[in-house]
Order: sequence, then structure tokens, then C-alpha cells
Amino acid sequence: MDCSDWITDFLAHDPPRSKSLVVTIFGDAIVPHGGMVWLGSLIELLAPFGVNDRLLRTAVFRLAQEGWLGARRDGRRSAYAITPDAMARFSHAYRRIYAEPHAHWDGHWTLVLSGERALTPAERTAVRKELLWEGYSVMAPGILAHPAAEPAALADVLGRLGVSGKLFVVRAATVPGVGARPLGELVATGWDLRAVAAAYELFIARFAPLRDALGARGTGQPTPQQAFVIRTLLIHAYRRVQLHDPQLPADLLPSPWPGTDAYALARQLYLAVHVAAEQHIDTVLRRADPAAAPAEAAFYARFGGLR
Repeated sequence: MDCSDWITDFLAHDPPRSKSLVVTIFGDAIVPHGGMVWLGSLIELLAPFGVNDRLLRTAVFRLAQEGWLGARRDGRRSAYAITPDAMARFSHAYRRIYAEPHAHWDGHWTLVLSGERALTPAERTAVRKELLWEGYSVMAPGILAHPAAEPAALADVLGRLGVSGKLFVVRAATVPGVGARPLGELVATGWDLRAVAAAYELFIARFAPLRDALGARGTGQPTPQQAFVIRTLLIHAYRRVQLHDPQLPADLLPSPWPGTDAYALARQLYLAVHVAAEQHIDTVLRRADPAAAPAEAAFYARFGGLR
């Protein structure tokens, strides 16, 4: 199987949904180039995935209604850009996707506590939803916890929800000499990792043949457009799995943990195609805007460094 066969087979058996695919392309390809794209360029980028003009317009219209994208016009041309409010969420989510998994645990937990009647029912629901998405678990009524929380991400969530001054945020560890159960045992109580592990294993099974195709002699390298399609499908699939991963430290995970191999595979494939994919992205963007910016420096920090 060569790269072309792999792409054809993947799109035939698991075609991405248009709206979700647009989100992936914005996060992976458009954000590094300033976060704005002309509609004609977006149509061209989506065409190899079988997404036609009508499906694309419907997808971007819905994303605009939901506050993710903003539209602008220049004569008869339309452009879409990530809104300022959505940009922070895009940036955080995609930093998480490309970051190396947490290696070790320092023995501490971050606990988010809400006192009695501290939050309104709507605020409580919003906090729970956002922190569960960040990988926290509800350990007891009014207590959410994570063993490897990012302080900046937590501050961003609580600030965005307007509840920073209504909650207690503490770091906790087992008290020596008390004889309590180790805090690490909370993982089995707080997270069911079986579905996440199974999803990582499926990701590896689907993308390992692509690694073989890219490394095979005599099959030829993918064209820039094929490299872009591969990179997009890779991040689209990895994003779907990884954003359901609570991002626990390796010390607290079952061994062996398939997420480790999945990250290594995603990194290897991304490094193999990102240069050619960028050539395609640059070509398409500059067809509509000759002054389109190249990828920003932060792009090359993905997966531990692309250069």
C-alpha cells in the first residue's frame, strides 16, 4: 500500500465530518498563518477530502453562529478568522495536542473546591463541564481534582467563566505518618481509562501502515497536497483521541500505556510530512493573498521541535 492508497482507503471507511474537519484545519494549518483564510482558499484546502462548496459553507456558517469564526468581506470575497475569544481555546487545545505526555508525578494533586452556595447552578454546571474537558475528575461533591494540572490553563478556564474569586484552588499531598491510602489510588476511582486506551490502540492500528508506506523504498514521496491530507487526517484522528485523554502522569497510568506509542507515531508521521504539507498550504493561501504570512515560529515547536 502506498500513500495514495492509504488516503483513499481512509476517506472511504472513515470520512471526517465537514464541521469537525474545518476545526482541525483551522487549528493545525490556519492558526500558524495568522488565523484568517479566504473562503476560496478554504474551499481548495477541503476539496481533497470530498467536502464540496455547499458542505463547507454550511460548516463555517455554523461555526460562526457558535462564536468560533468571524466573517469579513472584501467586495465579493469572503474571509473567515478565528474570533479572539475562540483563539485562546484553540491555542490551548492544540498546544495540548502537540505536547509530549507528562512523564513523572511529583506526588501532588490540584483540587478545585466550591464552598456551600458559592456558585450558581449555571456556574457549577459550566465549571464542571470545562474542567472535565481539561481532564479533571469529580472526586466528591464540590471537589474536582487532577494530578498534573496546568496552573495557566486552570486560571484561564476560571477567569473565562468569571468564577475565579468563588472557588478554592489548593495543592495537596499525602500527610506523612498518618497512614492514609496513597493519593495515587484515586486514579482508579476517578478515571475509567479503558476507552481512552482502546482509542489509542485503534489510532496506532490505523496509522502504522502509513508509517510503513512513507518509509518504503520505491513508493515515492507524497505530493505536497497528499502530505497536507495526511497531516490533516493524522491530527484530526489524534485530536479526537487525545482530547479525551485526562493527561495523567505516566507514573499513574497502566503499563504499558498505548498513549505513549501513539504520541511517538503521531510525531514521526508529522515530522515526515510537515514540510511538504506547508508547501501546499503556502501555495493555496498565496493564490488568494500573495502577502499571506508563512508559518509562525511557534509552529516549529510542535511535537518537541520540527527542525
